[in-house]
Amino acid sequence: MKSIENNFDNPEVNELLTKHFIELRSVSPEGSTHVLDIPGLKEKGIKFWSLWNNNKLIGCGALKFLTNEHGEFKSIRVSDKFRGKGYGSKIIEHLIFKAKSLEVKKISVETGAGNFFSPARKLFNKFGFKKCDPFAHYQDDPNSCYFSLDI
Repeated sequence: MKSIENNFDNPEVNELLTKHFIELRSVSPEGSTHVLDIPGLKEKGIKFWSLWNNNKLIGCGALKFLTNEHGEFKSIRVSDKFRGKGYGSKIIEHLIFKAKSLEVKKISVETGAGNFFSPARKLFNKFGFKKCDPFAHYQDDPNSCYFSLDI
């Protein structure tokens, strides 16, 4: 498995991110959608990686720096053909590895509270993320769940 940083112009990566954005917008109530579009992922202070296996896109994820030592995971997505095969865990492992190499000490994440987001919540729990209060710019929202992990 290899990772490539900031390859938004790759057609497969672009398609995956566009699908991610559209789908999350469609399942989240207005005002409770925190997904970043491609221009948002290109902002300074965000690192983005796509993960590949034999030139096939597995998925992607991003790390947004909240401070030098506190990051937020964004845009974690597994390609449809790799879903249900444990690749979500591989993406989280990769993002944690990258965060540690960038001297991040704490990772936080926001995800939805609805049934659609149940696999994401299970994945974060598997890695030891604990429920926490809203962080950074987030507010209390019954449609969101917040997690953090000290690394």
